Amino acid sequence: MTNGHDRSLQMKDATFNILIGGEAGQGLITVGQILSRILVRSGYFIVVTQDYQSRIRGGHNTFAIRVGIDEVTAPKKSIDLLIAFDNNTVALHQRDLSANGLIVLDEALHIESDLALKVPFKDLAQERFSNIVSLGVVGFLLGLDEELMVRTVDDFFGKKNVSLAAENRHVLSVAAEWASTHRTSSHNLAAISNTPQRLMMNGNEAIALGAVSGGLQFCSFYPMTPATSIVLNLTAHAKKMGLIVEQAEDEIAAINMAIGASFTGAPSMVATSGGGFALMVEGVSLAAMTETPVVVVVAQRPGPATGLPTRTEQGDLELVLHSGHGEFPRAIFAPGTVEECFHLTRKAFELAERYQGPMFLLTDQFLADSYRAAVPFDIETLPSVSVGTESAGSSQYTRYAITESGISPRLLPGMTENLVVADSDEHTEAGHITENLFVRKQMVEKRLRKGKGIRAEVTPPYMVGEKKPDLLLISWGSSKGAVNEAASHIRSEGEKVATLHFSQVWPLVPEQFIGYLESARKVVIVEGNAFGQMARLIRRETGFQFRNKVLRYDGLPITPEFILRELSR
Repeated sequence: MTNGHDRSLQMKDATFNILIGGEAGQGLITVGQILSRILVRSGYFIVVTQDYQSRIRGGHNTFAIRVGIDEVTAPKKSIDLLIAFDNNTVALHQRDLSANGLIVLDEALHIESDLALKVPFKDLAQERFSNIVSLGVVGFLLGLDEELMVRTVDDFFGKKNVSLAAENRHVLSVAAEWASTHRTSSHNLAAISNTPQRLMMNGNEAIALGAVSGGLQFCSFYPMTPATSIVLNLTAHAKKMGLIVEQAEDEIAAINMAIGASFTGAPSMVATSGGGFALMVEGVSLAAMTETPVVVVVAQRPGPATGLPTRTEQGDLELVLHSGHGEFPRAIFAPGTVEECFHLTRKAFELAERYQGPMFLLTDQFLADSYRAAVPFDIETLPSVSVGTESAGSSQYTRYAITESGISPRLLPGMTENLVVADSDEHTEAGHITENLFVRKQMVEKRLRKGKGIRAEVTPPYMVGEKKPDLLLISWGSSKGAVNEAASHIRSEGEKVATLHFSQVWPLVPEQFIGYLESARKVVIVEGNAFGQMARLIRRETGFQFRNKVLRYDGLPITPEFILRELSR
């Protein structure tokens, strides 16, 4: 294997990487979101990486857009076009410019560089239109259709203010005209003739959409980055979709509200991050004992404690796996794409209702904020999620009837003439508190039998590449794209390489994947944490020892370059 550092610098890449940098409050996210929409509407694939500090104003923030005519699945470090809103952006990122890289900045920043295109922002428009000037210049450099840009800007800001829309159009035209006379563009993106219809969507938006598609009726939360935008998206459509979204006084109240709503028959969810979830774990155990469905989304960020509240990590797998006192079955999903965010959230709701207990979705800040170009979901063919059972099955209803599957009939209170009883203590089949130790043993075994059904519905890990490779790269969650791209690069050099990705990290079914691990000459697991938590879990369940790990825990997302560099160490 050649030196991984050299390899990362020489990656064959047909994509183009744009990084917009500046301080919070300068409008760089607005520019990034509008430009991303224009690119998607133009038919390109994108991956957005947002890096921001936990300040309302100030602090260095970036919005990176990697764009290509073929599917783009991972972020990239090297920069082809740097849009600098301040001097600090140039100082921090100029060294990452590619061979043909270009810096676009306001001439008022007084930066001397042969790579800079200095734009006279004040001469082209009033200060409040500086974002539109940036878009006009960049649009020309990339060869984007000016009329499409105008329509996208109108859609973003709204068309009610006719004079504002006209001014935006004028500024875009003036900026593009200036760029055409001061720069012969060498950055035009490859043209796309038949523009496909795709959605621009980030991970949290897809989770919200998947939850609604899965039957969500009630969501309670206490705001915590990076999970909050899930709930904000639900709130924006709550009235139209008939949802109740409730901000609680704290996370303890939030999960108990969700359990109460679910008890009455409303499919429910909570969304939080590690610190907030730590307060919810007693409620998780309550949902398990009362056999009440609830979906819990944990959007990971670096800890311990407050850690880096606006950065990314995969450090909470073991926390979620072992959350809640006592023993009970669960499923944990870890989507790696926007599409998986949608479909696995739906599946979490399906399993929660079917097996009557808590189910979990693990995401992280990178995927939460990462916009992608997604094919519209075919929701018409998706089955509806059923809630409760229609009848008791006999004249004598027992909420916790002991069954072969462990699943008891679940009637909703007030919907039939039957009395529905629940108890957080150990209880009889009828739901009444008991200290009968024989009944206790029966009830534990009944609840655990549901785990067999959950295990039978596990989403298996997905393998790409040689069946008996020289190198097998293992990933889970949001590192999927970076690992696949790194493998593709190694494969292009003639080496036998494969990838194995886990989108569900619990339960593990060893027979689904142990053969792949044992047949590979070298196995490397890639994780966004310091312990190698997935590696430890696989070893616990299979005995397989990972001797090679690529671990990242500095708060930044895993990139193909990072993986290739670490493989060379």
